[in-house]
Amino acid sequence: MPVYNELKTIETILDQVKKADSLGLKKEIVVVDDGSKDGTRELLRKYKDSMVKVFFHSENQGKGAAVRTGIEKSTGDIILIQDADLEYHPDEYPVLIEPFLKSADTQVVYGSRELSGKNRHSSVLFHAGGKSVTTMTNILYGSRLTDVPTCYKAFKRDLVMELPLRCKRFEFCPEVTAHVLKRGIPILEVPIKYTARNSKEGKKIKVRDGLEAFWTLIRCRVGA
Repeated sequence: MPVYNELKTIETILDQVKKADSLGLKKEIVVVDDGSKDGTRELLRKYKDSMVKVFFHSENQGKGAAVRTGIEKSTGDIILIQDADLEYHPDEYPVLIEPFLKSADTQVVYGSRELSGKNRHSSVLFHAGGKSVTTMTNILYGSRLTDVPTCYKAFKRDLVMELPLRCKRFEFCPEVTAHVLKRGIPILEVPIKYTARNSKEGKKIKVRDGLEAFWTLIRCRVGA
């Protein structure tokens, strides 16, 4: 769980994650505070729970950097990315985890906001940007994905640890997707619920992040 300035939601989301059904699997929650300045950092330093492991970046490096730290610090066989806001619902964990339990061949599962057909997005601009990134991914990599920018991504740990990730900001989504697809590994999508928030409510992604996503897809297609 990458965290940056989420004081209003961090305790609520941690409670939700702790209570979430993991289909009988042992659960660890790895939280990486990415240099928060709103009091989140201080709250997490005092947070005591045996299920929760908290790590700190000395300064803000970006969501991608925080995710990579979380992956490195994790010990479980399945890694699931969870944002610290309340847009994504931990009660969806069984939907994301069950494919791994049903088939040993499953290595990657994405929770798609598009497949449910009921979710509203933060704005037309955010939605259009996400659809554009997904379309470009499908064109460059011959895939048929519906929601590349989704937060809910779950991986077999052995796979994701092998990927040459170097993302720092929001380009984690296109970068990890590109590396998985280049290896010929299928990405299974399952429908999920989504409660959008806007910029005033703390959404941090910007237009530059969309441009960076396009560049990342091209970079990974032609190089590493």
